[in-house]
This record gives sequence, structure tokens and C-alpha cells, in this order.
Amino acid sequence: PGFKAGMTHCIVRDNSPNTLYKNEDISIPITIIECPPLKPLSLRFYQNSYVGLKCIAEIHSKNIPKDIKKYIKLSKKEGNQPENFDDVKLVASTQPHLAGFGQKRPSLIEIEASGKNKEEKLAYLKSLLEKDIRVQDILKEQKFLDIHGITKGKGYQGTVKRFGVTIRQHKAEKTKRGIGTLGSWHPSKVQFTVPQAGRMGHHQRVEYNKANLLIDADPKKINPKGGFLHYGLVKNDYLLLKGSIPGPAKRTEHGPGTDHPRP
Repeated sequence: PGFKAGMTHCIVRDNSPNTLYKNEDISIPITIIECPPLKPLSLRFYQNSYVGLKCIAEIHSKNIPKDIKKYIKLSKKEGNQPENFDDVKLVASTQPHLAGFGQKRPSLIEIEASGKNKEEKLAYLKSLLEKDIRVQDILKEQKFLDIHGITKGKGYQGTVKRFGVTIRQHKAEKTKRGIGTLGSWHPSKVQFTVPQAGRMGHHQRVEYNKANLLIDADPKKINPKGGFLHYGLVKNDYLLLKGSIPGPAKRTEHGPGTDHPRP
């Protein structure tokens, strides 16, 4: 997970074979995402049951900072490693205080590892339990990412802004920025397809295949004088994505395979 710092543009050499601008310098929009290291909290052991995976035990890390303990509740199922388990996952926490803005409460994610068997997964996750996870350890440059995020909230909006309904003429009865009809007489109910006013934005969305242009640990290369608008200065590792991503500045963006488990 990372925090959206802002948008800018960069000049790149277009090396696509079938483009009009082959081998020419072009400007493309990019998004800067600040990625403070993740702090592993615990290992969760799961067992198959008739209702799905069930957490049977949890091993906590020995290096959990006090500022994280203050805002989250660790599971009471702490104990030794069980003999019989079907899956194991790593619970990690973001560290928003390293980014330098007002957010204090961290987000929790549950990370699943790949491996030939559960013993191989357990050995790999145990090696991560007592150290920070940096973005360079997970992602690679020149690869494509899927972005999970929450879009900007627009509040209560009418049908023109929410659905693009055509504005009626000034002689229209009652209202200009409304719909002309609630639908047909039969069936004698208002269908869900009829545009009506309501909440707009603040939806979970996924955008696929965002090109990861650069991963770097030196924020001095990108920080503008005075910092990014509504964000400030980037202080940690960061990555550059081609194009835009959903949500405002400072909102947490998640990569593929992340989850929000209950603490």
C-alpha cells in the first residue's frame, strides 16, 4: 500500500514500433505514490472448516512499535505454532506517520504468499516477520500493476452530474436539471434503471494495467519546491505510475491481492 502524493508529467522516449511518434520525446502524465515500508505484525494460521478458512492461532512479532499498538487491537489467539494447519498468512500494517501528514491510524492488510506447500510458505513468511517490507522487495520496474482504490467522494448530487442527463429547456415544467419521467406505467413501480439523485463517488474501484515506470528511494529527485499540493514533501520510497489513479491525495492505494481483515 502507498499514499497518493500527486500528479505531474515526464518526458519519455516513445519506443513503440507502430506509433506516429516513434523514437521521439513525448510528454505523459504520471502519478507519484509514496510507499513507506510495511511493518509485519503477526502470522495467522488457518484451518479449513465447513464455513471456509478459520483462524486457529496467531504468532505476534516482537518488534511492534508503540504507536501502532496504540491504534490497533491485536488478536487474542496468540500462541504457539499449531501442528495441523492448512494455510498461513502475514498480517502487516502501514506506517502513515513516516509520510509526515496527519493520519495516525494505520491500515491493516493480510498478505498471502505463494509456494509449493504450506511449509515453504511458512518459512518465507517467518523470514519477513521481524523486518520491514519495502516496495523494492515486492514490485519491479517496467511492470504492470492493478490499482485498488476508493474514488473521490462527491456527496449528494443530482441526475445531471450523476448520470449525465440532458438539461431541459427553460420552458420545461417544474425543473430544468431533472428527468422528464419516472418510467412506464407498467410495471407499476420505479425501475432501478431510472436516473435519480443520490450519493456520488466514494466507491471502491480497480484499474488494471498501470505501467510502473520507476521505483526510487531518493525523494529529492521529484520533490517540487514547497511540496505537492494538498500533500507536502515525499519522504520515503516512491514509485511513478503512468496515468491517474482513483482517489484524492493522501488516500491509501492498494496493490493486487490485499485485504482489510478485522484486527
